[in-house]
Amino acid sequence: MHPGTHSDVHLRLHALRAAELRHEAAAFRLRPPRANLRTRLGWSLVELGLRLVNRPAMSERRLVPPYAA
Repeated sequence: MHPGTHSDVHLRLHALRAAELRHEAAAFRLRPPRANLRTRLGWSLVELGLRLVNRPAMSERRLVPPYAA
């Protein structure tokens, strides 16, 4: 804490900010859920990412075996 500030002012500012955050949280909880499209899109992107990560490397995906010398 800055030496020039009083502890009661500091405590009051924290109390005001906490009240603001509680108010914002309550307003957020009252919003109707929009998760249907967002959730489906999110899981589709996760599935795509997992497929890309687990895809074999180009050298392992050869369709025709290399010619023997």
